[in-house]
Amino acid sequence: MGFFAIALVLFWIKTYIIYLIEFDLGVSNGMQQFLLFLNPLSSGLIFLGLALFAKGKKVGIWIIIIEAVLSFLMYANVVFYRFNSDFITVAVLMQTENFGSLGGSIVSLMEWRDLLYTLDIILLIVLFKKLNINWTVVRTKARRPITVLAAGILVFTINLGLAEIDRPQLLERTFDRNYLVKYLGIYNFTIYDTIQSTKSSTQRVFADSSDITEVENYTKSKYAKPNAEFFGKGAGKNIIKIHLESFQSFLIDYELHGEEVTPFLNSLVHDESLDYTYFDNFFHQTEQGKTADAELIMDNSLYGLPQGSAFSTKGNNTYQALPAILGQQQGYTSGIFHGDGKSFWNRDEVYKSFGVDEFYHEDYYDMSEENVINYGLKDKPFFEQSMPYLEEMDQPFYAHMMTLTNHHPYLIDEEEASLAPAETGDGSVDRYFQTARYLDESLEQFFSDLKEAGLYEDSIIMIYGDHYGISDNHNRAMAEIIGEEITPLKNAELQRVPFMIRVPGVDGQGTNHEYSSMVDVVPTLLHILGIDSLDYILFGTDMFSEDHKDFVPFRNGDFITEKYSSISGVYYDNETKEVIEEPTEDMKAMKETVLHELGLSDKVMYGDLLRFYTPNEDWEPVDVNDYFYVKEEETE
Repeated sequence: MGFFAIALVLFWIKTYIIYLIEFDLGVSNGMQQFLLFLNPLSSGLIFLGLALFAKGKKVGIWIIIIEAVLSFLMYANVVFYRFNSDFITVAVLMQTENFGSLGGSIVSLMEWRDLLYTLDIILLIVLFKKLNINWTVVRTKARRPITVLAAGILVFTINLGLAEIDRPQLLERTFDRNYLVKYLGIYNFTIYDTIQSTKSSTQRVFADSSDITEVENYTKSKYAKPNAEFFGKGAGKNIIKIHLESFQSFLIDYELHGEEVTPFLNSLVHDESLDYTYFDNFFHQTEQGKTADAELIMDNSLYGLPQGSAFSTKGNNTYQALPAILGQQQGYTSGIFHGDGKSFWNRDEVYKSFGVDEFYHEDYYDMSEENVINYGLKDKPFFEQSMPYLEEMDQPFYAHMMTLTNHHPYLIDEEEASLAPAETGDGSVDRYFQTARYLDESLEQFFSDLKEAGLYEDSIIMIYGDHYGISDNHNRAMAEIIGEEITPLKNAELQRVPFMIRVPGVDGQGTNHEYSSMVDVVPTLLHILGIDSLDYILFGTDMFSEDHKDFVPFRNGDFITEKYSSISGVYYDNETKEVIEEPTEDMKAMKETVLHELGLSDKVMYGDLLRFYTPNEDWEPVDVNDYFYVKEEETE
């Protein structure tokens, strides 16, 4: 019991210290600080207490093993959080096929001081060796470990009760894992997440056709009529959709060392003769799926999952995605271009469910050492090598071009860097501007190639950023970059990503200030093509419509509007940046709408509800057996 007590105290202290050092949990009052300190105790009592059922010195061995396993779980969350500002979920752990290519990023997130997090294990091993001759040979009476477990349950019950007082309906209402860890601890959160994942996996079994009715009624009520100026003006035009990896809007017009970081993109924004419309209040809505979430949202107008990636966990769902809609309604050929492995994020399976005709993956590209860095093919050879495939596609086509170089940890060969790094002392932030410049240069060359091939003028060009590049773990450096403190509101504002679009034959609007987001892209593009979005289950609305709904939900339940925002349960005035101490009933109602919308989208995803929905009488469900993403030479 003495060894158990020492192990418990070491575990308790280490966990609390890591909470304070590694995680930004937003502790705002004495109650939250007390719960942060208390919650490791219940986990320690319960998990370490299980070892007391063993016999003799096996108790000590099991205590060390359990403490080591819990420490590994904690450290895995530490490394994951350093880039994602989030915690590992069961759904993330199911994405094991992606881990092999993450090695460089993971190593870059480790620090030498992390070795200190093994001190408790080392001390326990040393102490165990010292006490080797003093262990009893009999099994302790069962009432002792049972008492310890009961104490752990009691502490957890008190913990949960106090948490519910400070944050009512904690387990029922929040999508935010930060709250769960802050109030209940990382280990209790892991148990909770496991239970939730098990429940969500059974939802498809119990879903039936009546479940889609509520969703359909909501999306139909939210529908925004198309803008006559744009409706149908792009019918039959090629669509070239360009994905800017990890690209945030603050890069537009940003100058470093007296130079524009993205001069080419800046020219698209500001040169009215180019006829682009740039939405400067466009936000990403991704969660743990990051790029895969962006793909899901922007091809389906559905939200990603609150945990993990839908591509990995819901890849076999029924989808009525943009590629299938365009193919059936207007005879489009669809293709996705990505210089990475075809199975990453389960893409080679998900794209079949989307109705994507061609998937140009790493087998189609020259992936020799000089062309590859970090996650895959460099952007310049990617665009260059994609051109022949693009020219061969049957027209009209829907081509989705996915860049890679501007991805954490933002690596670039010295000879290819045309901009000096920033000087904040934070490597990721400093290099971010170099890879963003490289992306900008590659895009300029791609546009030249499109024009030379005769594909530019008669194509709808759509450019967007997929998610943030700099997480809030880099707030010190980012405050230096933008010259102001990174408050919770400012961090939300930094989730802007660029979205710009050019429709042939239609005058661009210049800069459009409408608040909009990824879920709005599908209905916007459908209307440009002359397809009424009312037939489909879509959570967004046409960004050009006068009836566009301009509130932006984030996946964790926060939201932002033109006048005010709700971040971590706190309302802010967007103009004054001050906290709104007494939010209006309309603000509270908007919060309820956001949570309701996210909940309905989750019902669609977890219940696979689109299998019960037919958009129109001409709709043919996508048959995944019609698609085969293997390069022709490989089948000979």
